[in-house]
Amino acid sequence: MAISTDSRPDTRDGAALPIDQEADALTIGRRIRHLRTRRGMTLEQLGEAIGRAPSQVSMLENGKREPTIARLQAVARALGASVEDLLSTEPPSHRDALEIELERVQRGSLFSALGVRPVKVGKSLPTDALEAIVGLQRELERLHSERALTPEEARRANTELRADMRAQDNYFPDLEIVARGLLDGVGHGRGPLPQRAAGELAAHLGFSIHYEPDLPQSTRAVIDQRHRRVYLPSNGIRGRSDARSAVLQALASHVLEHAEPRDYREFLRQRVEANYLCAALLVPEREAVKQLREAKEARAISLEDLRDAFAVSYETVAHRFTNLATRHLGIKVHFMKVHDSGAIHKAYENDGVRFPSDPLGTVEGQHVCRHWTARQVFGVTDRLSPYYQYTDTPTGTYWCTSRVTDTADGRFSVSVGVPYAQVKWFLGRETTARSTSRCPDESCCRRPDEPLARRWDGHAFPSARPHASMLAAMPSGAFPGVDTTEVYEFLERHAPADG
Repeated sequence: MAISTDSRPDTRDGAALPIDQEADALTIGRRIRHLRTRRGMTLEQLGEAIGRAPSQVSMLENGKREPTIARLQAVARALGASVEDLLSTEPPSHRDALEIELERVQRGSLFSALGVRPVKVGKSLPTDALEAIVGLQRELERLHSERALTPEEARRANTELRADMRAQDNYFPDLEIVARGLLDGVGHGRGPLPQRAAGELAAHLGFSIHYEPDLPQSTRAVIDQRHRRVYLPSNGIRGRSDARSAVLQALASHVLEHAEPRDYREFLRQRVEANYLCAALLVPEREAVKQLREAKEARAISLEDLRDAFAVSYETVAHRFTNLATRHLGIKVHFMKVHDSGAIHKAYENDGVRFPSDPLGTVEGQHVCRHWTARQVFGVTDRLSPYYQYTDTPTGTYWCTSRVTDTADGRFSVSVGVPYAQVKWFLGRETTARSTSRCPDESCCRRPDEPLARRWDGHAFPSARPHASMLAAMPSGAFPGVDTTEVYEFLERHAPADG
């Protein structure tokens, strides 16, 4: 939190305190005023006692001057108090708490953006009026947050995050180090991470795992930080075939010290970090890179082989390949998860492929060309073998490998692709399956043939089945989509008796 433009560090009689300048200065000032008035001292008397003008004492009490250690010591002696009394983070009274909150609000960016003239916070402002102003401000902030949780805001945040990921080739070295340390901590050396090791990792971090049938529907797992418990559904891991992932993702947020997200951007970034750490634990960098380098040397890179070596899902290994391919193998890559309706669910690229996007640059929700591998694979009857295809596009020719997975939300294809120049390193490069895409040219696959259009134009009126998210705002709350009341009630039901 930045200090207000009126504040000036006072360093003439000692070093400034290493404190949050605006917040602590306000609280300290109110505590000084509270103690001064309780002892019946005037500003003049306190100023004389500490060798400062009354105006300087007033600025100190109003939080407009950052106190120094020496100054606080002098004030404490004059008031018959301790420095610890002055540094307490608790406002001295309900009235003071309201005044501090209003002062902070009036120094904030939201208040400035409104162009409203600030209210003088002093004795002349009645407490009921102060409560009303603070209450209105809280409601204004709530409405402002809700207005920000629109589909447009979510799409913008997602687009910015994807750009950040592309800039670093979707590789997070700090998270790789954390993953290696955790695996070393439980003595896991080589091979797939067994479910037993996931439990040992929880114990290593001081958590116990509990399976309950009444886990809130809006959650996949819940951590009780107070009692060091991880709760998972006893009736199966929702939307997952791998019980390890739910445990590891829940623990990842704890390991990474994620706090309650302040906005949707932070929520998305936390989710990306937790997913990344989970994948790095399931497919450790050191072993995966060794296998991939050997496969590249043999010109036999295969996502199926990597999947089988670490006993993870195809989607997990596809994600993990995007983390490691560019940094360790020098291979540019793209990834897509596409619903059988053609809508993109997830996507990443640093190889120049041109995903469909809206005017904001958003990819999620857009429809992939019918001729791309991610769509063509749905028509393949052989679900056992991987599907490979070359696709000629306006930005070049790309080779992709793709698989279809069945989920509770429908069928999805998961595809990984590379530019034509890089296909020499992969198994499946000999495929004869080839297609041409002219998208975003509508004549490619979005415009019906002329005879078909003439026959049916004006005679068809389909009833669309839009997703609710097309019209609704983003789910509100610190964790979008999570029912906080349900979570708290669940924790209360299952807390230990001494909790």
